Amino acid sequence: MTGKKPSTRASIEDRVTGEKSPAFQRTFASLLRYGLLLESDPKLPSVTCLVTGQPVRGSWWAHPQAHAIFAVNCLLADHPDVLIAKLISGKVTFVHRPLWNAVFAVALACEPWQVEDLSKSARALLDRVTREDELRTDQVQSGLTKGKSLGEAARELESKLLVYSEQIHTDSGSHAKCLQTWERWATRVGLGKKRLTPERAKKILEEKLEHLNQQFNAHGLLPWQAA
Repeated sequence: MTGKKPSTRASIEDRVTGEKSPAFQRTFASLLRYGLLLESDPKLPSVTCLVTGQPVRGSWWAHPQAHAIFAVNCLLADHPDVLIAKLISGKVTFVHRPLWNAVFAVALACEPWQVEDLSKSARALLDRVTREDELRTDQVQSGLTKGKSLGEAARELESKLLVYSEQIHTDSGSHAKCLQTWERWATRVGLGKKRLTPERAKKILEEKLEHLNQQFNAHGLLPWQAA
């Protein structure tokens, strides 16, 4: 994932050029068609497969077309109609806007699969994010998450949809994560006032994934199904 940065004239021009590329056009068309698109998966629709034309097993960073895959990932991450979450099988999943309300409702439910086995480190980090609405991991004291690294605690919260997360580039050139409450995210993106019950939201996402699993002979799982 990439953080959303203020656009410059050059970045706007680069983005327009990138969005006209066949790789992005093909990838975004698939997202519009399916509603959900993984960053990488051997069977389900994914960026890696759409860019390379074949399933990519293992880390796509080692693939000869890694640069092209990265470029499309960045374009998707910055698109105003795309949400990124660890939604399917614990993997980075691009979610098209019509499904945002469903993800939002599930994320706010705080159901047992989200909180019952949450580690102390992840719980401490979640409490901090909840108090502050937004938190950058590079600005947190290391002692906050005892027993687990800050990165591990953040990934745990992501896997349970307890926070919205964006990867950002810091001034020092390193990477960090910006963790937000889902309420802050909803305000920032202008999510509509329509609200779903968690039960209805899960059914929408389950039916969408079930259709993809059947179509592509896959076995993707949503977080509550995996739990």
